[in-house]
This record gives sequence, structure tokens and C-alpha cells, in this order.
Amino acid sequence: MFQIIEYIKFLVSSTNQHGVHSPFVYDLVTKCFYDNTKHDAYSKLKAYRSALITNKNTINVTDFGSGSRVFKSNQRQISAIAKTSGTTSKRAQLLYRLVTYFKPEHTLELGTSLGIASYAMALGHSKNSITSIEGCSNIAAHTKQQFSKFQSPQITVKTGAFEAILPELDTKFYDLIFFDGHHNKEATLKYFNRLVTKAHNDSVFIFDDIHWSKDMREAWETIKTHPQVSVTIDTFFWGFVFFRKEQAKENFTIRL
Repeated sequence: MFQIIEYIKFLVSSTNQHGVHSPFVYDLVTKCFYDNTKHDAYSKLKAYRSALITNKNTINVTDFGSGSRVFKSNQRQISAIAKTSGTTSKRAQLLYRLVTYFKPEHTLELGTSLGIASYAMALGHSKNSITSIEGCSNIAAHTKQQFSKFQSPQITVKTGAFEAILPELDTKFYDLIFFDGHHNKEATLKYFNRLVTKAHNDSVFIFDDIHWSKDMREAWETIKTHPQVSVTIDTFFWGFVFFRKEQAKENFTIRL
């Protein structure tokens, strides 16, 4: 019910490119968000997801996040995880377009899961070196095999809790960070505040499920007020954060 009410509020307050007066955001919306081109890479994304959807193998999942609203057991089929928790085809395609548009070379992902998002980001730019952190060792092991099968050497999966892995990373700055792990306010703000020091002027942070709960919405509202944040875009399911010093501070709500 919370998400239904949130979505109604979102629809009332959101706009498309015609309500955007920032050239930077207007170009992003029109050339990336609303790009309807049938990119060749979409067939690869479909094949990757199909390999998961048809996989009936069962693994034991250790959940370090806020838990699942769907699964009642830690024994889960790969196909079920892909259908309920994996990145949707539409969002994977958007991630591909975003990486193609911004061309990041150093990307960090918090929460690998089955690697649909990781694979999309790898396809988007051949020079994109991706470090993805997955807490569950069984999921990480399966996903590494999947990356090998689909020839994605630019993705490195590190297994362990975020707080244990992050201090080990020696990359000074990240061009793109995708937060798709702990969906609660405390963890989201903790990792944002830790990783904001890794942002440069042209970095983009993407937060998953910003309207997942009252807790997550509060985290998103707090992030928007951070002094280093200049532009944010709320697309309901994802929140985008930019640090461009040349931009006037402004928050956008865009329908996709």
C-alpha cells in the first residue's frame, strides 16, 4: 500500500523532457532515458536473462540486506530469483544506455545478485572496469560462472559484506556507483557517506528502490540535501545523483 500511494504521488509530481530546463538533464532524458533504438546489445541482455529464467537449480541464499518480501525460505531457485529479484529487462536496457551515454571506466556495484545489471553495464562500454560486491557466496559463485559463460572479463566479483570489502578497494574515484544492496535507510546513508568521497565532478550514483519503504524514501530525501550533490533525478524505481559543480542545485522527477 505504501508503494501504491508513493507511485500516485510520483505520477502527480513527475514530468517528461518538456518540464526540464537544464540542458544537461534535458539531453540525458531525450538522448538516453527516452532512446527507443533497438540496440543490438539488447539481444545479448535477453540471452543472459533467459539463461537465468530457465535455470531450475536451487541454491542456499544468505541475505545480508533487508530480507525478501517474496521468499520465505533461504533455499531458492535461480529462475525464481531472476524473476522476482533480478533487474528487469527494461531496467537492464536503461543501464546499458546509461553506460553507453556516460562511458564510465571505473564502476562499483553494491549487490551483484545474478549479475543482470553488471552484464548490462559491461556491454555498455568495453573500457568499463566493473567491481561488484556480493554478500552471498553461493550467489557470487554462480554469477561468476555466468559471467565466464557470457565472456565478461571486465567484471570482477568480490564476495563478502560491503563493510568488509569496501576498505580493500584502492580505486581513487568511481565514474559510476550502483547502490543495489541493503534497502534500508541506515545502510544506504552509511554507504553513500562513505563513497561520496570517491565521487568526482562527473560521477553518477544510482540508488535502487528509493520508494521501496518509508525508510528508503527518507534516505533519498537526505541524500538530496547533501552539500556535494547538485542534481538529482527521481524515476520512482531509481534515484540518480550528480555532483556537477557547474549545475545549479535542482531536483527532478521524471517519468520513464
